[in-house]
Amino acid sequence: MIVTRGLTKKFGDLTAVDHLDLEVKHGEIYGFLGPNGAGKTTTIKMIVGMLQPTEGEIRIGDIDAVADPTAAKSLLGYIPDRPYLYEKLTAKEFMRFVGGLYSIPIEQIDGFGAELLEMFELTEWADELVENFSHGMKQRLIMSSALLHRPRALVVDEPMVGLDPKGARLVKQILRRLVENGSTIFMSTHTLEVAEQVCDRIAIINHGKIIAQGTMAELRSLHDQPDSGLESIFLEVTGGTGMADIIGVLRE
Repeated sequence: MIVTRGLTKKFGDLTAVDHLDLEVKHGEIYGFLGPNGAGKTTTIKMIVGMLQPTEGEIRIGDIDAVADPTAAKSLLGYIPDRPYLYEKLTAKEFMRFVGGLYSIPIEQIDGFGAELLEMFELTEWADELVENFSHGMKQRLIMSSALLHRPRALVVDEPMVGLDPKGARLVKQILRRLVENGSTIFMSTHTLEVAEQVCDRIAIINHGKIIAQGTMAELRSLHDQPDSGLESIFLEVTGGTGMADIIGVLRE
């Protein structure tokens, strides 16, 4: 569903993403992990059409996203880590605004939009100004609006930021439900526990290159850690073993 081949992004002499090959299969949650500065956000911005690649290919479904970015964007929903909301709008008005960007008829916006607000437990606040929402509620509103045009794939950057435990559980349930109904999800997160619980496959990027990829079972097998969690594998492949020792001491 989402494929990159030789994807590269350079900023002057800095190579942020270095000939990246990845494939997100239809109907899976694909976790995209890496330390700060590894190239995660740059990769995401190229996939969703916010940055032009220096080299390489991006395909969304059957569409060449570099040659036809508008058609590619119609298949994608994007939830950034720091979303911008018009806080003087109500939740319902914000949904109408987003729906208008996709030329969705108003009756469809109100109908399906109401279903989405209910799914994300925001119905009670549909007519409230966004400025009165908590951070977690704003995050759930952004997720609702990203699904309004019924995208085939959803790109999510740090979906659990600012969510309380109840909200995080709700979002995890919704992501899984979307995949069960045929959606594809590409998810970047620093929360390794969430990635381990939710993702079908995981890729770890460092210095612009994918250095490990597979299911949890495959990652454990590849790195000879049959009983390890994702944190141990992540620290090993990214060179953070010293940090692992410090974490162990603090936990004790």
